[in-house]
Amino acid sequence: MSLLNSLFSGVSGLRNHQAMMDVISNNIANVNTIGYKGSRVTFSDTFNKIIRYGSNPTDTAGGTNTFQIGLGMKMNSVDRNWTQGTFEGTGIVTDLALQGKGLFILENNGERFYSRAGAFIFDAQGRLVNSQNGAIVQGKVANEEGIIPPGNYLEDIIIDTNLRLPAVATTDITWGGNLDSSSSLTRSENYLQTGNINSNINIGDTVTDSNKIYDENGNEYTFTVTYTKTAADTYDMTYVLKDANGNNVNGPTTATVVFDSGTGQMLTINGGAPAPINITDVGLGINFNFDPTSVTQTGNSTTLASTVDSNRKPTIVTGSLTIFDSLGSPHVLTIKFTKTSNNNWNWSCTVPPADGTLSGASGTITFNPDGSISSISPNPPVLTFTPNSGASPQNIVLNLGSGFSGITQTSSSSVVSALSQNGSAAASLSNINIDKYGYIIGVFTNGQSRPLAQILLATFPNLNGLISVGENMFTVSANTGDPLIGDPGETTGTTIQSGALEQSNVDLSEEFTRMIVSQRGFQASARVVTVSDTLLQEITNLVR
Repeated sequence: MSLLNSLFSGVSGLRNHQAMMDVISNNIANVNTIGYKGSRVTFSDTFNKIIRYGSNPTDTAGGTNTFQIGLGMKMNSVDRNWTQGTFEGTGIVTDLALQGKGLFILENNGERFYSRAGAFIFDAQGRLVNSQNGAIVQGKVANEEGIIPPGNYLEDIIIDTNLRLPAVATTDITWGGNLDSSSSLTRSENYLQTGNINSNINIGDTVTDSNKIYDENGNEYTFTVTYTKTAADTYDMTYVLKDANGNNVNGPTTATVVFDSGTGQMLTINGGAPAPINITDVGLGINFNFDPTSVTQTGNSTTLASTVDSNRKPTIVTGSLTIFDSLGSPHVLTIKFTKTSNNNWNWSCTVPPADGTLSGASGTITFNPDGSISSISPNPPVLTFTPNSGASPQNIVLNLGSGFSGITQTSSSSVVSALSQNGSAAASLSNINIDKYGYIIGVFTNGQSRPLAQILLATFPNLNGLISVGENMFTVSANTGDPLIGDPGETTGTTIQSGALEQSNVDLSEEFTRMIVSQRGFQASARVVTVSDTLLQEITNLVR
């Protein structure tokens, strides 16, 4: 009987070391299977035959131990190793790898599966599916506004590849930047005329000088002064201010100028002592002094000339951005800041005349001594843009800031730029990205992006309770516990890496070592069977 026990023990060793070899060979076969988690076998002994029970010690004799002989071994468990596998970059956006314990959730023909393998593609209907069997990845799909619904209700991830965004009219613009506090005024302040008029020109001949003048809004004008000789040493001095279109906006005004025939100096203007002439137009924001008193009349050549504000440049700070109307047509809107006095600036906005008209497009901005905004007028500034393209009129709020946000006035250089605007042209989906939190972000031809869907993940209290059904997929069993479905990130402790696949976590060096152990265990068990058979042969020889 004991020999038969040794035979059966040897057979159990053969059988179970063969099972160990089966697990090892499966691990090695899947060394390049994406998302594969290797398995291991553990053994335990079976029942032990009791030869003699132990006894209790007495006052006169010691106790004895129980004698047992084992009856072989059995497979204790086959456990899956869920340690993290390494990532292999693929560059394919829909190849996804998981960093953490979570699993992708898939559905195929109404049955739910879980997987670590993230080799996904979009099928003809825009569904994100397993490239091998077409199982559909589960998650949440955004609504038309690009908002992902809350909760963990699962649905098929479907992306409409023909998705288009309608045009959005610009209704809000935010500006930022700085206006140099040390800047000079924008409007022209002094027009100084110098030079000489040749005294030998004929009566009726003219001498002309002109230069550029700017109003407080930075608009350019041409100031022209013409001297017409009416008698010896006497001239009609006519001056006129014209806008950029050549229209007269101030003048023409004529004054009689008389020069000293001896010294050539200017004697009178309109019979009075020579003095600068103030030219003012409150409506246009023009206020400068025209000073011709340095002009002379001698026999020298005519050299009439002028300088405006010692040739300084007027302070004009501009910024531009593209806005959109309700049809999605782009228009360039330019904002202009001009300095009117210390801590006080004008602002105005323009669009090309061919694009449409603006109303409410000007105002003022005042700064505190520390450079922060004191007040804006009107507040808030609202433009009304009426496009010529047939689009609807639209109101546009200009956000110039408050306090130290938005526009400031410090001694730094002047620069103004648009920080944001909420309009966009109509666009179609051009590309997608997937971030580490599972959001599928659509990138559109107008440069905008918006969430289209979010991939959800599942975690389990007992991952080893999952049942492998092949094709890198698992199903639940009685001992897995309820799946915990949530967003990638803090909720599941798992993040997603796009453009990569998780490789098998099988360690070949460890598997080969186990293979040697399995082989030796099998050989030793086979030797037990052989020796037991020899002993049985000797017993049968006793009856010869």
